[in-house]
Amino acid sequence: MSQGCGCKNTDRYVSFQGIDCTGNARRIMEFIDRHQAIPGRSNVFWEYFAKQRAGGSGPKPDDLLLIHSSINQVRELFETWEDEEALQLLEQLEEECC
Repeated sequence: MSQGCGCKNTDRYVSFQGIDCTGNARRIMEFIDRHQAIPGRSNVFWEYFAKQRAGGSGPKPDDLLLIHSSINQVRELFETWEDEEALQLLEQLEEECC
């Protein structure tokens, strides 16, 4: 970076300060768990998701990684059941952490 350009040095890791990605991912998982506990809301994908979450086919992934890798399915679950609170948190998580 040239001197005197008025440019600011940035560090993408510093930008995560004050953002609770782990806590918000855990809250998203709690929303998913609540939906999956209701009869008729599970399917083959969500059964697979639960196995992945438990580390059934390898190391147990962290919640943020698992949500990020299935973000469209998670969004569809919340949209289908009109869970606005969960959708807002998912959008926040996606913008801040994914």
